[in-house]
Amino acid sequence: MLTFWLQVRRVGKTLVSILKDEESRSLLFLTLFILLIGSMFYSQVEGFTFLDAFYFSFTTLTTIGFGDLYPVTALGKIFTILYTVIGLGLMGMFLTVFINHYLNLTKKSRQSKS
Repeated sequence: MLTFWLQVRRVGKTLVSILKDEESRSLLFLTLFILLIGSMFYSQVEGFTFLDAFYFSFTTLTTIGFGDLYPVTALGKIFTILYTVIGLGLMGMFLTVFINHYLNLTKKSRQSKS
């Protein structure tokens, strides 16, 4: 359990590190904006609750895609195609930045201990 909380703390520090870096911060907010756009669209057009719409947007852009939620309207399907093409690259860039910040913090932590 302690390991879990240490990882949660490290993720929090990673987000703080991202917020301190202007380019990373911009990418974070752009990613959140794209997720918000998708969430609003799916809640309005597909009738998902906002939480379900956000969950669907996130699982779509991270390519997890469990298949428990999916668009049923023609407009929803077309939007999903375009949303995925645009959002997938953005999500990939953000996850790369997140991992780089995370690994840099881990490296600094290990260097300070030795």
